[in-house]
Amino acid sequence: MATIHHVTLEPGKLELLAGWLPRQEWFRPGGGELVRAGGFRLDDPAGEVGIELMVVADGRDAYLVPMAYRGAPLAGAPEGALIGTSEHAVLGTRWFYDGVQDPVVREQLARLLRGEAVPQMQSESDTADDSVAVAPAAGVAAGAVEPVVRRVLVPGGEPVAGEVVAGYTAPDGSARRAVFVADGRAGAAG
Repeated sequence: MATIHHVTLEPGKLELLAGWLPRQEWFRPGGGELVRAGGFRLDDPAGEVGIELMVVADGRDAYLVPMAYRGAPLAGAPEGALIGTSEHAVLGTRWFYDGVQDPVVREQLARLLRGEAVPQMQSESDTADDSVAVAPAAGVAAGAVEPVVRRVLVPGGEPVAGEVVAGYTAPDGSARRAVFVADGRAGAAG
C-alpha cells in the first residue's frame, strides 16, 4: 500500500497541470483557474510508482488526469507524456507523467477493470475508497481489457460491465458521478 505524505510539493500538482493541460487536444481553454475536484489512487504492486486519478475543474469542465509519480525519468516515455517535475519534501525530485502513457498505470487500470485492484482514498494511506464503483469487464482473460480514460467527465449513473464510476465535484459545486475508465475493446462498454 502507498504511504501518503502530507508535505510540500514544489511546484504543486495544480501548477504542473496548469502548464500541461492547455497543450492537450481534449482540453477546452478559457474555463478559468484549476481546482481539485476529486479522484482516487491505485497501488503499484512493486511500490515504485505513485498512481493518482486526479479530477480537476476549471469553472466549465471537469477533467480526469491519471498521473504517475516516479523517482526517475520513465525510459522511452512518449513525447508529451511528461507533465513536469517537482520537489517532494520527503522523497526528493519526482517526475510526473500522464498515466495514460505510463505502462504501470495502464496495467493497474486494466487490473481495476478486471476487479483485481482496489481503489484507494486520495489523501489517506492504506484506506480503500468504497465510493468508487467497479463493474468488472465480463468474460475477460488476464490482460485482455483495454482501459480507456474519460478525460472530460460527463455526469452519469452506476457502472455497467467494464466501467469504473467515481464521484467528483462539478464546476458548479454539485456532487456528481461519472465513468472514469471503461474497457475499450470492441463490443465492450465504453
